[in-house]
Amino acid sequence: MAEELIIAGQTIAPGQNKVVDVPLPDLYMHTSLSMPVQVMRGRRDGPVLFVSGAVHGDEIVGVEIIRRLVRSKRLKGLKGTLITIPVVNVYGFINQTRYLPDRRDLNRCFPGSEEGSLAARLANLFMSEVVHKCTHGVDLHTAAIHRDNLPQIRAALDNPVVEEMARSFNAPVILNSGLIEGSLRHACQQVNVPVIVYEAGEALRFNELAIRAGVRGVLAVMRKLGMLAESRTKHVKPVDPFVARSSSWVRAPQSGIFRMLVPMGAQVTKGDILGMVAAPYGDEKSETKVVAICSGVIIGRTNIPLVNEGEALFHIARFNRPDEVADSVEAFNTNLDPSTDTSAPEERPII
Repeated sequence: MAEELIIAGQTIAPGQNKVVDVPLPDLYMHTSLSMPVQVMRGRRDGPVLFVSGAVHGDEIVGVEIIRRLVRSKRLKGLKGTLITIPVVNVYGFINQTRYLPDRRDLNRCFPGSEEGSLAARLANLFMSEVVHKCTHGVDLHTAAIHRDNLPQIRAALDNPVVEEMARSFNAPVILNSGLIEGSLRHACQQVNVPVIVYEAGEALRFNELAIRAGVRGVLAVMRKLGMLAESRTKHVKPVDPFVARSSSWVRAPQSGIFRMLVPMGAQVTKGDILGMVAAPYGDEKSETKVVAICSGVIIGRTNIPLVNEGEALFHIARFNRPDEVADSVEAFNTNLDPSTDTSAPEERPII
């Protein structure tokens, strides 16, 4: 018999699909606020998976991933429970900003406390109302504003359950990333809830490829956990992800106007010219090369050409076989490109 599930005082029975509004502290105008949590319970027992978006309020790709996920026909026959929280940091989402009104980063405030700052209280509420009732989790993120991330999974692979989830997501790249104290991942580990992070796209922007990869990835994790039946779709080839040994940022050698010369997902060799930084008046003597500090594949980059000295421009992940990774990324992009995907989409892609 399935265990009783109560969120914010509301009981969700097996077979129910319910949106629960978890009360939050009011805005300073005395406006009531809540965090919507959608709970979809199968009639059969199984894992309880949370999928969270917008822990950083400007990371909206995850919001769209969750919207499509809960509408997916593939959830028919769900075993266990899916708990989706499209917007965790409601305050930041309203203000289109990464942070909370007190300028704190929510993803450095877990597990939080009942009597701490606003960020601590929100973190504590999320842990008590969601995480403590789950067996697994997927946390959806993007790069910061004016930056872009190649679809990738970040996970601590020393945990075999986490590694299984990370590989099943079918992203082309996995970063074996340590746990940062105060992060949601770290707090979940403390209560034995294995969590992976999906990073893709840019803050305050939709990216169709990142969204499609995210939806497919979460569904693939659910199948791996036994929450969904195996897919009958034959055209989608499983991705054999490559695990990065480490990664480094290439930074601007001087302030100026940045011209990028290599695309996301490109294979680069140490010493390659990745771009140029020049003064706006065009003097050739003011132009400086941006050079790869290591060999690998570009998994992140800046999207704004106005840079200050020391700013991060490219994120390069190191692999044992970077040429194969670059080929895998290209195949991954082609497979998810709406113009080449022959599957019947559940809705029209965002252009």
